[in-house]
Amino acid sequence: MDLEIKRLRTWMFDHALPLWAERGWDHVNGGPVEELALDGGLSDPGFKRVRVFCRQVYVFSHAYLLGWQPGITHAKKMYEAMVAHCWQGPDLGWAKLVTSDNQVLDPTTDLYDNAFALFSLGWFYRVSPTPDVLDMMQQTVTLIDTKMRHPKLGFWHQLPSKGPRLQNPHMHSLEACLACYESTQDPIFARLAREIIGLFQSHFYDPARRTLCEYFDDNLDRLTEEKGHWVEPGHQFEWAWILASAHKLLGVDVTEQVEGLIAFGEEKGVDPSSAATYNVILDDGSFVDAGSRTWPNTERLKAAVALYELTGTDPVPVLRPTLQLLLNRYLAVEPLGGWLDAFDQAGQPTAKAMPTSTFYHLFLAFAEVLRVADRLKAQ
Repeated sequence: MDLEIKRLRTWMFDHALPLWAERGWDHVNGGPVEELALDGGLSDPGFKRVRVFCRQVYVFSHAYLLGWQPGITHAKKMYEAMVAHCWQGPDLGWAKLVTSDNQVLDPTTDLYDNAFALFSLGWFYRVSPTPDVLDMMQQTVTLIDTKMRHPKLGFWHQLPSKGPRLQNPHMHSLEACLACYESTQDPIFARLAREIIGLFQSHFYDPARRTLCEYFDDNLDRLTEEKGHWVEPGHQFEWAWILASAHKLLGVDVTEQVEGLIAFGEEKGVDPSSAATYNVILDDGSFVDAGSRTWPNTERLKAAVALYELTGTDPVPVLRPTLQLLLNRYLAVEPLGGWLDAFDQAGQPTAKAMPTSTFYHLFLAFAEVLRVADRLKAQ
């Protein structure tokens, strides 16, 4: 593991952070770029997702906390751009999309994007604990807790609502609440976190099949059509890590669910020959999309760390092949610090551009591996 740890540290701090601090900033309009071309050049799809602002605030805040000194400067200017261009006030919260020149393009109040705003604020408050950041955090969580609350269970995934109800925005709302609770100790975040964990246990997760599905009806029951049986192995792993984080912060008993999520993900959701985590399968293990984007593989890393800290299970048999896959396939590109984000089942690249949003997944997963690296070395 020593070689992989050294390589990921070099990739993070010597290549990726400098690259995205420079090329990932929109030098014309401010804020992030939505993507780069595959060669690292400029690429403008005509919009920016608000979640990209949020994720870059997180990355540079966490980088600063890990000792990368320029991180504070980049986090602050990204936070300022996020507030200036994406905040629509306490009644609408954060927009979903802005144009390339940062005008609101889609004002939809979307739980996923508001959750990422909250997550970024929780992290940014650790490096800039000022009243304005705390106020934005409180306004955002109040919006989620009131205006986005569903009359039956959980939260609307967007306002106005359309389509089936979704687990994924709830998952990221839980992640955001845990980040904010760790930063502020405000009990509202613990209350909402416990509520979402309850929804996971009562509706999102099937303990008999050990599966987390994606699409639900108005009562948060799984859709009866095929989409109601879709499982994203990356989300199995991601929920496991988030639940383990809740165990550490709130003392909730989630060991059985964490073990079940990971066991199914490892058994049905990973290609045994390549070690790539599949994009989408059904809850019986059959394929919907046997390709593999970057992020499901990063979530497998986090899940292995979570299980190690929760039960003592040796993570190296998962960490080593997954790190080698990421470093040798997804990150072995020019310019160094970039990525090829998607591959098909045969291992052929399918990405058309380099999405900025991927950095959040890579940075958080690699930071988790670094956090336990010394303990693993001492074993």
